[in-house]
Amino acid sequence: MSAPMVDVKDLCRNFGNVKAVDRISFQIQPGQVVGFIGENGAGKTTTMRMMVTLDLPDSGSIHINGFDTVGYPNEVRKRVGWMPDHYGAYDFMDVSEYMDFFARAYGYEGKEREMRIAEVMDFTELNKLRDRPVKKLSKGQAQRLCLGRTLIPDPELLILDEPAAGLDPRARIEVKNLVRILAGEGKTLFISSHILSELEQMCDDMLFISDGRIVHQGSSESLKVREGQPAVVRIRFGGESAKFEEWITFQEGLALVERDKSGVRIMVENAETERLVMLLRKMIKEDFPVYGFEREDIRLEDAFVDLLNQTEKGAVK
Repeated sequence: MSAPMVDVKDLCRNFGNVKAVDRISFQIQPGQVVGFIGENGAGKTTTMRMMVTLDLPDSGSIHINGFDTVGYPNEVRKRVGWMPDHYGAYDFMDVSEYMDFFARAYGYEGKEREMRIAEVMDFTELNKLRDRPVKKLSKGQAQRLCLGRTLIPDPELLILDEPAAGLDPRARIEVKNLVRILAGEGKTLFISSHILSELEQMCDDMLFISDGRIVHQGSSESLKVREGQPAVVRIRFGGESAKFEEWITFQEGLALVERDKSGVRIMVENAETERLVMLLRKMIKEDFPVYGFEREDIRLEDAFVDLLNQTEKGAVK
């Protein structure tokens, strides 16, 4: 395996008596798209600001493509594109002037600067807005401008803080499409968002933070389908389900949730994979005419809330 693009170890950041980030560790591999999820005040933005060298950790370390953010901040800045949730706009600039200003700030000169601005404005579809004053942009257009500014230096790692916040459905789709294209080009992306269903569609991996601590890392599926947790299973029959409904009342850890024309939905406690397999075998042995047996997905939002509730109760360490 190649060296990680991001390597965070035992990272801490305190503000007075508040532990904003409390000994978190995680890695992001090159080319991954990782979602960063947590409630307001969970520590997301503080973590991101330390990753892009805008804040310093009290302890622990962050390495970006092998470079320590504290020891080699300039090397890190060359490799990272930062899109904050709020950014500074210059009221008397139009879009093309704004992009030119940042291209100059990144050190582009002459024809190279013109070519780079043209490439980014074409990619983010800002060309048709080039003469529009920045202060006249809609929320979605302003987000595209901020992303365009972030892309100018062609960073290896993009860190996006709530890129779809406050956008209408069409603008959210545009942001999602741009993320997919960037991922296809091999960029590494670290994205904070409250819109969990969209992160689920975009991300390879997800990192969940609560009260400054990582409470889960993995795919959305690994959160929604956790071994040993209760699950709803839909069972379809090739005949009447009345016999099965009577049978289930005598089975420990099973409960009827709902019946419909094609079968039933049941709640299975401690729904480990092996237990579900054994349940299906038992049903077939009892001669129930099963032709469908499927564990139902739960919404990522519901799984996240359940995870937070368990964390508060001390069930998740």
